[in-house]
Amino acid sequence: MEGLKRTALYPLHLKYGGKMVDFGGWELPVQFAGIIEEHRAVRTEAGLFDVSHMGEITVEGPDALALVQQLVTNDASKLSLNQVLYTPMCYENGTVVDDLLVYRMGEDRFFLVVNASNTDKDFAWMQQVAKSFPRAEVKNVSPEWSQLALQGPEAEAILQPLVDGNLSDIAYYWAKPGMVVDGVKCLVSRTGYTGEDGFEIYCPWDEAPHLWETLLQAGADRGLMPIGLGARDTLRFEARLPLYGHEINDQTTPIEAGLGMFVKFDKPAFNGKDVLARQKAEGVSKKLVGFEMVERGIARAEYPIQKGGREVGHVTTGNYSPTLEKNLGLGFVPPELTAVGTELDIVIRGKAVRATVVKTPFYKRAPVNK
Repeated sequence: MEGLKRTALYPLHLKYGGKMVDFGGWELPVQFAGIIEEHRAVRTEAGLFDVSHMGEITVEGPDALALVQQLVTNDASKLSLNQVLYTPMCYENGTVVDDLLVYRMGEDRFFLVVNASNTDKDFAWMQQVAKSFPRAEVKNVSPEWSQLALQGPEAEAILQPLVDGNLSDIAYYWAKPGMVVDGVKCLVSRTGYTGEDGFEIYCPWDEAPHLWETLLQAGADRGLMPIGLGARDTLRFEARLPLYGHEINDQTTPIEAGLGMFVKFDKPAFNGKDVLARQKAEGVSKKLVGFEMVERGIARAEYPIQKGGREVGHVTTGNYSPTLEKNLGLGFVPPELTAVGTELDIVIRGKAVRATVVKTPFYKRAPVNK
């Protein structure tokens, strides 16, 4: 696959039998042992992901907070030092540029983690908005970082012997910078994209192979497996975590996508605020719902959704759920068709196949006292 970017872990993906694919311009493993086996390992034990393709952007300076506040819909002013925030980032028309994590690393210093395929677009957008905030400096530092995600109920037990601090002190959506992992200084956060407990480990780009091997060895007796993009998608899907280009994009707003809780209207102006406030007050023409296939068939992205023979929407993500052992999907439909139990038809290869609206998230782990 010529012309594709590779992470520092590319040779190890080949060593561990990764089946490589083109993912947004990156050559990455879609699976190792198999998607279902890898998915279940993360739900029951633990999995290790290479997410070094993700983008990292820093915002620093006296205007840093003001710029971040203008860019994102959530309220970064509420962040304490080393706290993490999930948020959409919108255009002026309220549609989504991307969804990202915001780390507060100092009073005037933020570390933003964006989706891989959007990194260049996001950086350009941030630079454009930053023209109104001259005392804020935006830098794309993606080439400096590798990122590993250790996810699953055994994640803390696997990682704890390798670090120089107490992982139980890191609460959900908090981070610890400068944590030493097997001799490597890292940023470690209790975050993830699987619906499970776990950690994301940011390290210098060329240290990733050492940490990958160390972690797999440390977790061998606890069921730790390398995990590819396929299971990453089925895991996030069961937990109803949005994927850019599917549940959110530049044609969709956070209100339509069910992300209204991450839009804080009580903070000062931010891109898209007026449009989103109007949608919240007046309602929207489409909403994201979850559904379960009643008849046999798997819904796929962009398949039409019908009601009474009339097309009313489209599927954003559909798949077999290895945890629930059902064929499930997410899609946009008019608000009047969102009640649990509503019957819909998914058009699969020209045939209308019955489905019913169900509650989401499809899967939610038992609460952990952290």
